[in-house]
Amino acid sequence: YQQQLKQEASPFRARSSHDTWAKAFATIHQNLHAALEATGITSAQGSGEAGSGSAKAAAMSAFESCKQRFFGHLLQGMKAPAVIEAIRADLTEGWAPVVQIVSTGEALLKRRLEQLAPDEELIESTLTPREYVVGYLENAFPVSQMQLIEQEDGSVLVEPLRDELGNRVVSREAMALRDEALEELMLLAPIPSALDQLIWAFGTQAVAEVTGRSQRPIKDSAGRLRIERRAASSNSAETSAFMNGEKDVLIFSDAGGTGRSYQAAESAKNQKRRRHYLLEPGWRADNAIQGLGRTHRAAQVSAPFFRVCTTDVHGEKRFTSTIARRLDTLGALTKGQRETASQGMFRAEDNLESPIARGCLRALYRDIVTGTNAPIDLETFTHWTGLKLACNEGQLLEELPPIQRFLNRILALPIDLQNVIFSEFMERIATATERARAAGTLDVGLEQLRGDSIKAGPAEELRIDEQTGAVTSLIPLNIQTAKTYISAQRVLAQWGQYAPMFNASSGKAALVATRPRHAYDDVGDLVLERRVIRPTGENWIDEVKFANSHWEDMSKEAFATRWDSEVAELPSVEERTLYLLTGLILPIWNAIPGEQTRIYRASTDDGTTYLGRALTSQEAGQLRSRYIDIDVADPVAVLAAVQDGGQQVEIGNGLSLVQRRVAGHMRLEIIGANKITLSWLRSLGCFTEIHQFTLRVFIPQGDGVDPLMVLTAIFGQSEEKVAA
Repeated sequence: YQQQLKQEASPFRARSSHDTWAKAFATIHQNLHAALEATGITSAQGSGEAGSGSAKAAAMSAFESCKQRFFGHLLQGMKAPAVIEAIRADLTEGWAPVVQIVSTGEALLKRRLEQLAPDEELIESTLTPREYVVGYLENAFPVSQMQLIEQEDGSVLVEPLRDELGNRVVSREAMALRDEALEELMLLAPIPSALDQLIWAFGTQAVAEVTGRSQRPIKDSAGRLRIERRAASSNSAETSAFMNGEKDVLIFSDAGGTGRSYQAAESAKNQKRRRHYLLEPGWRADNAIQGLGRTHRAAQVSAPFFRVCTTDVHGEKRFTSTIARRLDTLGALTKGQRETASQGMFRAEDNLESPIARGCLRALYRDIVTGTNAPIDLETFTHWTGLKLACNEGQLLEELPPIQRFLNRILALPIDLQNVIFSEFMERIATATERARAAGTLDVGLEQLRGDSIKAGPAEELRIDEQTGAVTSLIPLNIQTAKTYISAQRVLAQWGQYAPMFNASSGKAALVATRPRHAYDDVGDLVLERRVIRPTGENWIDEVKFANSHWEDMSKEAFATRWDSEVAELPSVEERTLYLLTGLILPIWNAIPGEQTRIYRASTDDGTTYLGRALTSQEAGQLRSRYIDIDVADPVAVLAAVQDGGQQVEIGNGLSLVQRRVAGHMRLEIIGANKITLSWLRSLGCFTEIHQFTLRVFIPQGDGVDPLMVLTAIFGQSEEKVAA
């Protein structure tokens, strides 16, 4: 269960602080480029001189790493006030709050204590994520003058420039840029780490801390900070205090997420139901899942209530995306099924590093460069992110920034700006994911077949493996599902931004997107399409087809009348037939027809469970014809093999029966007719047409016509009668 915790304590101040930090990082980014030029690592624009790409990449990598780490800690600290308020409410209602984190800030604390003078007092501002940036500027910001030395192989080597005494030469311009950035940072309000805020809010008497810290800053009664040493046995004592009910709140990190249990155990004194806050998921999926399992164990009196804590800063999805992707990978490796790892906590759209997300990002890049349906102009995007999308001629680059770099850069934008970009990006991902799910191409692993009633027919044996004796079977499933449809009032309220229209040809009503969107087709080409909302569901129509169709605008009142009238005529129960290929299917996997590879678990009304690959009626017929011999003397079997199996069958007298699409319709065609058999076939009810300068023979089919009767008549005539 996901619960979004938004910043409730001074939200305006928190947003303002984040935006100020974003602007500060933009300044550091600009100063960094200028410093690289001032120190000689890169050449000035228009100079025509070559620089060192590897040295520049190393400097930019250090900066981006620092920025990502900083904003990760900053967002955790900004979430702390809301989590504190939620925990206070939990304590009042009788819950036992448990907070899961990853970072404790002990390394930063140790560095500050080493730099602290004996008579200097420890203050809060020295224990904030700001010190990560200060440390980067002091230690990693390029200020030393460099010289480029070209090697024999054409590569460029970067070496520090030294004076006569062997000391490094410092660039005054780079030093000024660094000092300017430092001064701007010192004016910003610091935000303490989430762990320290939680400890300071409730006190060590109420909070059990199970982390790897050997020392921590705590506040005395006067509000002054002092350092408290933690013994090696502290974690065991703190765990016992929480489980015995002596302390009300538990905070644990990765160090406390292994080998310990925090559930409402039957043997524990503290049997209050746990409220588990995933404040910081981290980067390791196995640790995240292991931590979530600490409060959900065997022999418990109640199951925990999980809360994944996020903010309304959309760039934070960069962290949840990574954990969602790695949880998918973890489940695929350990269980052979991806959703077993996340247990449905994350959706397919939460993985921002999937192939669908990469395709949507390229479309977003293209729109920004061309200015078509773009949430931001190219100049503003480049200024804030530093990402280059177009060449000097204004054309989209072939090699575009990868999605990981895009996510990292977006995180450091002002909140409103990144939310606009991310909203557009996430809408594209959601649309593409829904399209893939509707088309059956979304790889979601094992799925449970849903239906109000599922009945299985007799299994049809297709093949038996010669080596193992394993059987491959085809099982027909009849699925009935009760249908409910949305009313016109609700659909207009939900999709009010879409235009009410009706099709003059079919008379059907729909809500149609007012403008087309970019998408990628099956071969990767960029296409324009519009979203269409119908009573029976959603679909997408190509822009060219939409322009040539008969869709016309209509008023909302007329739309509501037409929509509700159409809904009233729709069936209340949907019935469909699906075939499940079960048993040993890997040896014939490549021979299975169809592009969909969805694997279903189906539980029938009688309690039987089946597992297999889903096939349509036509795909099942094609597969059946490949492994089951057809009785050519049986017209029913022949017709089924042709219509359902897509097979061409010899019917005697040199004739073959096949189903082909002719003039937009599927027809039963007889191949091999000559002058003698042509008149005989006509006498039995067949007809002829000329297509592409060729005379072709067809068996009639359609309303009131049974092709089986004609085929039976053909099989009933002997060869002697034909000759006569």
